[in-house]
Amino acid sequence: MSETSQAAPATKNTRTLVGRVVSDKRAKTVTVLVERRAAHELYGKIVAKSRKYHAHDENAQYKLGDMVEIAETRPISKTKSWVVTRLVEKARLV
Repeated sequence: MSETSQAAPATKNTRTLVGRVVSDKRAKTVTVLVERRAAHELYGKIVAKSRKYHAHDENAQYKLGDMVEIAETRPISKTKSWVVTRLVEKARLV
């Protein structure tokens, strides 16, 4: 008997991060601050670590303070290899 296997659609195994937009001044680019908490290697204390990523925003729809999800992609420019995939939370008006 011959086996007929259903070929599942190829899903890319890309990294995704969630962070807050801290700058939207560049054209088609937002700067996203991703904060995480990790244990210190020697002392074990929980410390906050953060890193900024430049993410591609084609329509300039994400604004300062928005919580967004970014996904890793091919290099778009020298510093930009992430793309904004979705809006997690809209910025609150103060």
